Amino acid sequence: METVPHAVDPNRAAQHGSVVMRLLDELFPLVEGVYVDLHKNPELSHSEQRTASVVAEWLNRTGYEVHRGVGGTGVVGILRNGPGPTVMLRADMDALPLEEKTGLPYASTAKAPGPDGVEVPVMHACGHDAHTACLIGVADLLSETREEWAGTVMVVAQPGEETLDGAQRMIDDGLYDRFGRPDVILGQHLGPQPAGLISHRAGIILGAANAYRVRIFGEGGHASQPHTTVDPVLIAANIVTRLQGVVSREISPSEMAVLTVGKIQAGTKANIIPDEAYLEISTRALNENVAQQLEQSIERIVRAEAAASGAGREPEVERFQGSGVTHNDPIATGDVAAAHHAYFGPDYVIHLPDPSPATEDFCRFGLPEDPQPIPYVFWFVGATPHDVWDNAPGDTPYEKMGNVPSNHSPFFAPDREPTLRAGLAALTVAALSYLGSENKNPAAMASAPAAAPMGNSFPGPAPTEAADPRGNTDPSASFGGDPLSDVPPPMPTPANTPVDPFPDPLTGPRPAEPSFSEEANDAYDSAFLAAGAWPEEPAQSAYSTHDADMDSVMDRQDQEIRDEWRSDKAEESTLSADMAAIMDEDEAPASPSGPPAGPSYGGPPPAGNAHSAPPPPGPDDDLPDAQYRL
Repeated sequence: METVPHAVDPNRAAQHGSVVMRLLDELFPLVEGVYVDLHKNPELSHSEQRTASVVAEWLNRTGYEVHRGVGGTGVVGILRNGPGPTVMLRADMDALPLEEKTGLPYASTAKAPGPDGVEVPVMHACGHDAHTACLIGVADLLSETREEWAGTVMVVAQPGEETLDGAQRMIDDGLYDRFGRPDVILGQHLGPQPAGLISHRAGIILGAANAYRVRIFGEGGHASQPHTTVDPVLIAANIVTRLQGVVSREISPSEMAVLTVGKIQAGTKANIIPDEAYLEISTRALNENVAQQLEQSIERIVRAEAAASGAGREPEVERFQGSGVTHNDPIATGDVAAAHHAYFGPDYVIHLPDPSPATEDFCRFGLPEDPQPIPYVFWFVGATPHDVWDNAPGDTPYEKMGNVPSNHSPFFAPDREPTLRAGLAALTVAALSYLGSENKNPAAMASAPAAAPMGNSFPGPAPTEAADPRGNTDPSASFGGDPLSDVPPPMPTPANTPVDPFPDPLTGPRPAEPSFSEEANDAYDSAFLAAGAWPEEPAQSAYSTHDADMDSVMDRQDQEIRDEWRSDKAEESTLSADMAAIMDEDEAPASPSGPPAGPSYGGPPPAGNAHSAPPPPGPDDDLPDAQYRL
């Protein structure tokens, strides 16, 4: 494997992040506006023309070299800023064929033709609207602060993640041949954790998934004379039953595996035995060998059942969708997690003890079959409103996460402000952990203003030189934020020594670095995950984006910004770009007559306000900008 590029000291990366994020308050209303616009106007996989136009327009105004139509509707932006590493930042753009039931004033009412031509409702139920909004926001932040870093930023807005083929289409269309091979790839995804929480895991973080089409051929006839037929419905039923024993009887109990028959079709009338039956099967695993074993079992059982019933024609088995495991590079993950820990603080960054069986095609960008794969880091940003988390049934974080609306639920409604602010900061700091070296770009520094732009950085105390390599100023606290742990504090390391909080389980920690305690790094030691861990919001709080009159989808809040866009001043700054063409469609969809009805796919409907949530406690809650703090 190719050597992972050197990352800067995590405290230094966090300090660069603090400087860059001072622009956030100026930029945030625009990013939030784009998020609301994308949520109102979702597009299905490989039909993301409008979303791609929003991304390309933003990148053009921000000074990037922009390329559209990569792998279909994909967009690539390149910003070169002197010698240094090439860091690729990726987000996905597509939505799901799902009817939104959140009741949000900016809820989607969109419909579009599905793959079979039948019109279906469309919803951003997986957070891709937030991923895209954060991606272009970070691109803008980095463009406006070129004096703080050196290297090349490669922004990739990917189509077709939900169909698990968009990444490969971009690669096949010459992504790396045309625009260069990155040194490291960074990506993030919204998750069901409390809004603002950052979750990391070295090694496997997401599982492999495959989908199969099965066509069974029988010999049809009249239902009164079944002896003259070969019934494909009976064959299909036997296949479904037989497949249920694969996981329990063929896969080792030490391995995770899922096999689901999600679709079965046959026949047109009760008294007609059809000629064919059709099934679709989904598998998931955390091990590529197990995924292959599941595929072989499906092939064997389908063909054996058809033969046992005397079918005159071999069945067809086709894998039509799939992606391998997402395997985070341990060293790169340790570097990024350490920078996040130094920037956000110990209660806002956790380690996931177990991988998720969910699947992404993000891993394809790493070229897993290449002799020298590209290292990548993929993490989760919590999106659940804090009051919804508090009211969710369950005594442990595991139980609560199973009882809040999560990805692919029609009730999935991220808490806008803390989720977007956390996503912007997490991706920015991660990029600067490679780009934010001491060797800043001289040309950019020469043209930079004498003083850094003033404003509020991301919530949390600014890092100090005295902070330990993991950014923890409390010597009794371990990574994971449990100050009561009896694990001894880590040994100090030189200021520029990379920190590896997630060592490779096979090789152990790198030489001359402290060992990492998995017990001390339990994801759920964080006080941030405890219900009611944050104080009540002050009764007389300052006006915030969450207090806006959403009846007209942020119209009143954004009026001042809209006026600025239309002024002469708007033409002088990419941060005040004329987004009127994107944001003018601000009519709110009609609110439902009652609360969302029916069970939630990913959990019950929200029990609290999906627009806002009080912040958790922190050392800066008494500062003037406390209402913005997570």
